This record gives sequence, C-alpha cells and structure tokens, in this order.
Amino acid sequence: MESWNEKCAVVGVFNSERSAALCYYSLFAMQHRGQESSGISTSNGCDISTIKGEGLVTSVFKNGIENLVGKASIGHNRYSTAGEDSKCDVQPISARYSLGQIAIAHNGNLVNAKELRDNLISKGAIFQSYLDTENLIHLIAQSKAAKLKDRIIEALGIIKGAYSFVFLSRGKLFAIRDPFGFRPLSLGEIINDDGSKGYIVASETCAFDLINAKYIRDINPGEMLIFSIKDNEVLIDSIEVFKQEPKKCIFEFVYFSRPDSFVFNKCVYEVRKNMGIELAKEYKIKADLVIPVPDSGVISAIGYSQESKIPFELGIVRNHYIGRTFIEPTQSMRELKVKLKLNPIKEIIQNKDIIVIDDSIVRGTTSKQIISILRKVGAKKIHLIIASPQTISPCYYGVDTPNTSELISSKKNIEEVREFIDADSLYFLSLEGLYKSIGDEAKNGIGYCKACFDKEYVI
Repeated sequence: MESWNEKCAVVGVFNSERSAALCYYSLFAMQHRGQESSGISTSNGCDISTIKGEGLVTSVFKNGIENLVGKASIGHNRYSTAGEDSKCDVQPISARYSLGQIAIAHNGNLVNAKELRDNLISKGAIFQSYLDTENLIHLIAQSKAAKLKDRIIEALGIIKGAYSFVFLSRGKLFAIRDPFGFRPLSLGEIINDDGSKGYIVASETCAFDLINAKYIRDINPGEMLIFSIKDNEVLIDSIEVFKQEPKKCIFEFVYFSRPDSFVFNKCVYEVRKNMGIELAKEYKIKADLVIPVPDSGVISAIGYSQESKIPFELGIVRNHYIGRTFIEPTQSMRELKVKLKLNPIKEIIQNKDIIVIDDSIVRGTTSKQIISILRKVGAKKIHLIIASPQTISPCYYGVDTPNTSELISSKKNIEEVREFIDADSLYFLSLEGLYKSIGDEAKNGIGYCKACFDKEYVI
C-alpha cells in the first residue's frame, strides 16, 4: 500500500419521491471516499429493495435505478477497511427479522468486531459476509426490545469503534454518529418539486451541493436522528445516546474530504490553504517555483505560494482517467506506476529550484519516484514539503492504512526519509501548525483524533 485509503461514504434521503436518484447523485459526489462497490436500498413503506454491486457508482447503477421506488433511501460507497473484497461485503446490508425489514450502511470501523462476531457465532448466528457492520444486524435481531429505536441503542452500547450509520426500516430513517464523532455526518434539507420538505444525511456536504440541498448542521457525536412521518409531516427526533468529548478525525482535513465540502463545521479548502500558509511561516526556503503534487497538494501549495511570494506553477500534470487496477510494472519499469498518473512539464521545471508540496508521506516509495522523474527533467534542487506532520502509526477507525512497519516515518527520522526519497530537503508541517490551520477550536489538538501522528489512540 502506497497511500491512505479511506474510508466509505454513506447517505440517507427521507421524504422524497426521488430518494433513490438523490442517493445516486450523492454517492457520485462522494465517489472519492470509496471506489470498490456501491449500493442503494429504498423503502416504499411496505418493502425494502436493494441494488448493489462492485465498481463505481455509474457502472453499478447503469441499469435498474428506476426500479428503486420509494420516499426513503440509504446508500453506500465502499473502500474496504474491514472484511474482504467480495460481493458479499457490498453495502447496504439488509435482513428480515421479527420487527420487519432493515438495511444498514456504515462508514467507519468497529474495533471489537471480531470479539462480537465470535460471541454471536457461539450463540448460533450465521454470518453471510466478513463485514464488521453485520454484527449490528444480529445484535438488533437478538434484542428483546419492542421498538427498533431501543434495539439500535442497545446495540450501540455493545459495539466500540468509529461509525456513522444510516439505518432504513420500512417507515423510518435513522442516522447515528459514534460517541467521539470520528467520521463526519451532516444534515441537509431538500425542497421537493411539490414544495414539501425532504431531508438528507451524508458523509460530506459536497453531496448536498450537487442536489441543491441546504446544509443545516452536523449531526453531533453520540447523536441519533430518527426521521418519520406523522399526519403527512416529517418528524425529526434527536436522541443523545452518548455524551463524550469529541475526537474527530484530523486527517479528514489533510486528505480524505473533498475540498469543496464543509466538514466538522469547517471549510476544507480554507483549512488546506491555511496549511500551506503555516508551512511558509515555518519554512522560509529560497526557490524559483512552488509546484503541487496533484491533486492532493494543490491547495496547500497555493497557500504556500501566496504567503512566501514564490510563484505557483502546475508543473506536474495528472491523468485523471487512470483506473484503480493496471498491470504491475516490472522492476525495469518501476517508475511506470507513477508516470501513468503524473507527468512533469520539462519546460517549467528544467534548471529551476523547486518546492514540491504534498499532503503526506506513507511508505515513501511514491515520493521517491516523483523526485526521480523531476530530476530527470532537469530540476536543479527539489525541496519536498509535506502539509501534515509525520505519519508514524496506523489508523483503526475506518481508514485502510499500512501497518506500523510499512510507515516510513515510524522507523526513520526526517533526515533518513530525505535520503531515501532523494530530496535536497524535506520538511513536515508541525502539529501546532496543523492546529492553527484548523482554527481556535483545534487549539492543542483538543477535540480531534490525531493518533496517526502521535500514537495516542482514543479507544
């Protein structure tokens, strides 16, 4: 693994005749959060129907979306963080139980999933997937509570980890964030064609923009929203299931979220630009150009350029039409993997001292190859600046990350990493600089999980 891989995206739409279509477009907007599989479940008030499959949103729903008829839907994009990469692990997952039908979609990772699974199997449960999410189905089905709401709350008291859940029953939609609020989940308002109101919950607000939904607020850590209809009016009940100091994932700002999203009450674009500004304040380097690694380093590079007064150039061009799979290059063609995606512009870079901005270094192999191709087109000096602190430990809260031994900064100091990637200099944004970039609410890192940078795991 050469990069971080988040994550998953969830969406729920309630009280709209076009609920499945709105889920589809929302998942399309959040495709960056998962490209392995996609799915939508829709309730017509009597039954829940599901279409799901492996692949991108546009291929999974190429045919059949018109068969999902109903005013409530949930959807999911998946990048596997728990379970196996198989058809059985595509979400949403659904089942029939004593209270009727239910479908669930999950963004995150349950850290006690294996313990729960083994215990449930010992009691006779039969699992159809490797998903940690399937534990919820069994916990809800085995509960003796009379109402689904109470069964969900009971199950939430048993599981541990990071989660943003959307649950769909035949008549209600449930949206829940874990007690720490690791993963984002926002609430928006939809105006239907007849003037009535519908609602949407989604992992990122870029989904709202595409369907003209109005952002209302973030769902709070530990909060459960229940959407229902009574006398043709939508009711939204809010239940504080847990009260806990938030520990939101700080890497959502560094890499995961789309820059046009509003995450944890912050504009992601502005935070990333601030990271570049803070980098320029921390590291004053003489150079001819500031060049981003596209697309991850672009916004921070703009901030660095504006603060340092060093010209910004798009000296590396990215091919956006590369799929996720391709023939692995042989040893003699080891640079092909990077060059398929990134190509430097010789006329801009040749004989220049350049500052290259990227968001993070994971294994270091990609950075090494980028430095190599920049040198081959004639760069005089290459200063690599990273818009986040050193990544020294893996994430267990819904992010697919390499283990500690594969993280180059966990075993090498900055000078050793610099030597490995062959840069003339290497710098990382300080944790303090990252906090300043986010704003006052992140002072001293309070309210954010930063275990990938300091090994201080919340759970």
